[in-house]
Amino acid sequence: MNSGILVINCGSSSLKFALIDTVSKQEVLSGLAEKLGMADSRITFKHGPTPRRSYRQPGEKDTAALAGGTHAAAMDAIIERLREEGLLDSVKAVGHRVVHGGEVFKATAMITDAVLAQIEKCSKLAPLHNPANLLGIRTAMQQFGDLPQVAVFDTSFHQTMPEHAYLYALPMSLYRDHGVRRYGFHGTSYRYITSKAAELLGKPLEETAFVCAHLGNGASATAIKGGVSVDTTMGLTPLEGSVMGTRSGDIDPGIIGYLASELNLDIAGVMDILNKKSGLLGVSELSSDCRELQEAAAAGNHAATLALDIFSYRLAKHIAALTVGLGRLDALLLTGGIGENSAYVRANVINRLGFLGLTLDEAANQECTRGKTGRITVEGSVPALVISTDEEMMIAMDTAKLAGLID
Repeated sequence: MNSGILVINCGSSSLKFALIDTVSKQEVLSGLAEKLGMADSRITFKHGPTPRRSYRQPGEKDTAALAGGTHAAAMDAIIERLREEGLLDSVKAVGHRVVHGGEVFKATAMITDAVLAQIEKCSKLAPLHNPANLLGIRTAMQQFGDLPQVAVFDTSFHQTMPEHAYLYALPMSLYRDHGVRRYGFHGTSYRYITSKAAELLGKPLEETAFVCAHLGNGASATAIKGGVSVDTTMGLTPLEGSVMGTRSGDIDPGIIGYLASELNLDIAGVMDILNKKSGLLGVSELSSDCRELQEAAAAGNHAATLALDIFSYRLAKHIAALTVGLGRLDALLLTGGIGENSAYVRANVINRLGFLGLTLDEAANQECTRGKTGRITVEGSVPALVISTDEEMMIAMDTAKLAGLID
């Protein structure tokens, strides 16, 4: 293999990576470094369908403690494993997921000092994400200084939204002087699943009208017409929109001032509640993990059931509202950890949307889990498709194109 792209998705305490062959479009080696900065940090490697070494099995995983526990240590471990597997020389460029690009980045960008400065500037709009993304970029630049480094932005996909969709009803000076507007996120995932859906439905992408929902610990939904975003639920930050694992989603803005007064908190304290202690976790008082809540709901836990019902109801409301920007609905697309695996949530959402022409196929819904792609509504109704997303593949292909490795 001589066409490898190393994809880096760096979080504050984790670093996810994948080496992707852009010719075969397969992951050759991937992995996740977790609990960075902690004493029990570790890294797990997973081999692709065709391991380079005969002693490796397809899909084989192995986990090791990560000496040092830093992002740099994680990159050192990744490079050492690439070297052991004879893959290091196949890396031709490095692609990075960057959450927030503001209005500056409307497409993937080659990383330069100027680009780094702009990503840094956008950190105030995504304080939980961009600093970690920058850490991953700078660590990779130290380790792979001679290779092209490319940034792929979650927000760039949504730069096609019209003004009436992305502007808030606030003084226009706040937009002009401070960039206060709706930006949207999960764009890389949405690009991938819309192209796959068009193929599955046998339609040209430019003739489609989809509502797409990326459902995981972070959750959003987007109206996509002709392959471009026309409206989305997340806003200035990833806090707005649907209920999420620990994020509240939409609330009355007056709650912020009320909580600050009642609980004697500053803005940071209130935002900590909205970002880290709300959503599924806050309502259930049990967990932010959908799987754990479904188990608890099945055992009769009312709070778990209520959390899942609020999640599903609010999502259904957003899906219905987003059809306004489309004028019609060709299909509902579901992806992400919850969207791909939770038949419970999918049924709870789709059964609320019969007025849009969606009728659940119970058997198909139950069968569509663990990376399977398929239709979960009956024939004759509006299609609802579960599509396994692949953001790493999109980042790899973007990186290869910008680096001049493929056409």
